Amino acid sequence: MAGTAALGFVLTACGSSDESPDAKDSSSSSPSASSSESASGSTDETFTNDKCKSGQTSADTFKVGGILPLTGNLAYLGPPEIAGVGLAVSEINAAGGVDGAKACHDIQDSGDSTDMSISTSSAGTLVAGKPSVVIGAASSSVSLNVVDTFADNKIVEVSPANTAVDLSGYSPYYFRTAPPDGIQGNALGTLISTDGYTKVAFLVFNDTYGTGLRNAVQETIEAAGGQVVYGGKGDGDEFPAGQTTFSSEVSGALAAKPDAIVVLAFDETKQIIPELASQGWDMSKVYLSDGNTADYSKDFEPGTLEGAQGTIPGADPDATFKDRLNGWAEVGEGKPLSDYAYGAESYDATILAALAAVKGGDTSSETIQQNFADVSGATDGEECTSYADCVALLGDGKEIKYTGPSGIGPIDDQNDPSSAFVGIFKYNADNKNELSTSVEGSK
Repeated sequence: MAGTAALGFVLTACGSSDESPDAKDSSSSSPSASSSESASGSTDETFTNDKCKSGQTSADTFKVGGILPLTGNLAYLGPPEIAGVGLAVSEINAAGGVDGAKACHDIQDSGDSTDMSISTSSAGTLVAGKPSVVIGAASSSVSLNVVDTFADNKIVEVSPANTAVDLSGYSPYYFRTAPPDGIQGNALGTLISTDGYTKVAFLVFNDTYGTGLRNAVQETIEAAGGQVVYGGKGDGDEFPAGQTTFSSEVSGALAAKPDAIVVLAFDETKQIIPELASQGWDMSKVYLSDGNTADYSKDFEPGTLEGAQGTIPGADPDATFKDRLNGWAEVGEGKPLSDYAYGAESYDATILAALAAVKGGDTSSETIQQNFADVSGATDGEECTSYADCVALLGDGKEIKYTGPSGIGPIDDQNDPSSAFVGIFKYNADNKNELSTSVEGSK
């Protein structure tokens, strides 16, 4: 297992992000195609919704399984992640498929960590369907629940959103295109320290994601000379996932007299924030992470979160990529996106898997596992930025370095990105998160 990484940071300017609605089930069998103009711009690209048909397997198809949140407290991440997979499959087919084999996708529900039976069932369904690769899960705890199922069946799992350090080097068949908590934790801890806060309280749920990220943030804060006064590692102040009332936790945190509070939770955040406000906390001194940095304009009174900040790993996609994601979402899901979190990472996960199959000469998961890191640039290949261009280089016998919209560096020896971006967001008076800058960190 990997520990917390040592990091270097570079500041760059970027755009903004909002929240999205729940995803729809994408498991029916007939594809559709359309040229689409997205809500945020226009594109001449023709999008296809290439759902897998019954009986298709990796033997004759580049079959992309998905274990992504259609329900549960991470369902808001479903639409952009599904769009990333769907767009990639559409573009792979437009470029001739994978050595002539068509690509298709089969999305199953991951649920969340409050009901692991959903992901257990979906993993079984996906394994039975014999995919080339599985994209997901969003939740680190969910991935820890299913990763052995996929690995035991020699099926590659690529998560676009897992950050738990426990997953670094977990299995030869597990990869991710999101940075581990060492990178996000360092960015969030550095942000808090740079803002001048030295006494920090954590309100964190007892989940692999929450405690792992807390530990990384705490290490950075303490290295900068600060201290954790409530909710720190070993203090025993974590609350269970799914808890709905937080009066005692908030009272305990405030009694420790912090000058900043970090909330590491999922949907529980919708109860924690009002409790903090009702007990008189200055909400501009609240910090969130990727699990809860979302659009709360429909959840709280205007101004509730104004000035609060949060972090989300991943580069902010440029306008052209957002247009393409939206174009596919309108065809595949019937409506445009209002959130882009992990859309780029899902897209890149799918493209990297397809390129690994091309490099290895077949669509089996074993072949993808053997070549996944190589096509990401681990062998110092020639840089390429689209599936078609990368395939052309592979056809010429060259090593490649695929560089996609997520902006991650080559996959390292623990199957993690060697570098990645972390977006820093600030809340406006409408309780919407706006990207203020982006930090690039490396392991």
